[in-house]
Order: sequence, then C-alpha cells, then structure tokens
Amino acid sequence: MTNGYALVIGSMGIEIKAFAPAPLGAVNPGQVRNSLGGGARNIAENLARLDVPTVLLSAVGSDGPARRLIRWMRKFHVDTRHVRVVADGRTANFVSLVDEAGEPTLTIHDTEIMTAVDSNYLWKHEPLFEKAAVIVIDATLNEEALATAFEIAARYHVRVCADPTSPTFAAKLRPHLAGLFLVTPNAAEAAALCDQPAEDRDSALEVARKLVTLGTMIAVVTLGEQGAAYAHSGGSGFIRAVRTKVIDPTGAGDAFTGAVIFGLLNDVAIDEAMRLGMTAAALTLQVPDTVFPGLTQELLYDKLVV
Repeated sequence: MTNGYALVIGSMGIEIKAFAPAPLGAVNPGQVRNSLGGGARNIAENLARLDVPTVLLSAVGSDGPARRLIRWMRKFHVDTRHVRVVADGRTANFVSLVDEAGEPTLTIHDTEIMTAVDSNYLWKHEPLFEKAAVIVIDATLNEEALATAFEIAARYHVRVCADPTSPTFAAKLRPHLAGLFLVTPNAAEAAALCDQPAEDRDSALEVARKLVTLGTMIAVVTLGEQGAAYAHSGGSGFIRAVRTKVIDPTGAGDAFTGAVIFGLLNDVAIDEAMRLGMTAAALTLQVPDTVFPGLTQELLYDKLVV
C-alpha cells in the first residue's frame, strides 16, 4: 500500500431508525433501533477493517454516545486521539423513519456539533495532512472548513476524496470539484453537484464524465440497485449492482467509497477498485449494521463481483 494513512474528516454519531407500518397515525407501533453512524466514521471503519491505517478528525460531545463511538473505533485501531470533545456539545444524531422496503422516508440530521470541526481546528492538525496518503472528507463540514481542508491538502499535494453525504450537503463541494481525486455521489447528490440528472446508465455516465471535465480525477455516480457509472481521464464504465437481499441500505454508499479508496491506495486498476466497492456495498446491504461486521480483505476478494 502507498505509504502513509487515510486522514478521514467529518461526522460521527448515532443512527436512530424507526420502522412502522403504513399508514401512520399520531401514535404508531413499530421498532426503533440505533447503531453507530456518520459518513466519515463509516468510511473510517471500513478502511480500518481493510487494514488501511486510519486517522479520524471529527467532533463529539462529552457524553455517553461519544464514549461508545470512541471505544468502538479504537477497537479497530482507528486513531481517534485528535477527535475534538466539546464539553457542552451534543454528539451527532441521525434519525430516520423507514418504510417497509427499508428506505428512509424522513431523515433528521442533528449535526450541530460539526461546527467544532472548523478552520482553526484543521490548521491545528496541519501536520496530519502532510503525512497522509489520502484525505477523505464528508460534506457535513461547513464551507470554511471545506476550503481549509482543500487548501492544506493542496499545500502538501495530498489527494482528496469526498463523499457528498446528502443532496443538501453536496452543493458545498461544487467550488472544489477541480481539487478532488475521487467523488462518489448518488443520483440526487450528483444532480446537486452539476445540475444534471442521473436516472439510468446512460445519464449517469454523462454526469460522471461531466464531473471529470469539471476537474475531478475519478467520478462515480451510484444508482442503487442498478449499479454505478464511473469516469476518469482514461475512459468510463458501468458496473452492475449485485442482486442481494436488502436488510438495510444505510452505510452501503460509505462501504462502496471505503473499498474503492482501499483499492486505489493499493494501486489496483480503477475498474477493479469499482468492483471492490460494489462488493463491499452488497455485503453491507445484507446486514442491519452500517458497516459489514465481518469485512476483511480476504472476504472482499473472495466475494468480488465479476
């Protein structure tokens, strides 16, 4: 693998999901469960499980959920020493109302704590950028922090990968497309990035190519059960999704991003990196967790999409 580590910057928190049969009334029987989440956290755990040395920059409150998150990440040797603990802050929560197909119908992101990952915090940790093999960001960072992350990365010529996180957050990446090594939006996020819809294979390929013309080195547009379109300066392609039973779609996109980055860090061909990403996503879809609990390099290659 390329020398250095993955420096992952963004959100970590608790995913809370409520499952209730339709139609909904004022009071509804159902199931509520929670798991560890946050785009950056999910990607960091995927990378660590694939034996990529990983450092996480984020912010949490001084509370029980924060201790749970830090304890879990240290279990996989993610370096959390630099995560900012805000004494009067509230660790991020992501609340979703989920339909019978497992798809969120309503989502509330309580990510106010992410304002603590500001420009000053990132400059304070500038030395971590210098020694990183790659920087991975999610778009929960505010505009100033994003600009700072790209500025420091450019200073040390470190590649930047971005997960747009949501259509609302994705637009914040528009000024930085030319500074991206890799971006992995879904269809809705891609539209927010470049004002062009991606509804099927052909339109997704057009959007991926457009993102490359805007300066991104590698652009991937994921289409859920259809697959993913990708483009780079040397060409483009499409990889079909694996047919699998979907238990919970949460975290599948983060698994895709993490496995693609793992592949690229190990100098595999872009086409193979996409297959690694699709395989990791398919595994994650089959479990209620945001990260597949048995993920390893060996399993990933054993299940590799053909």
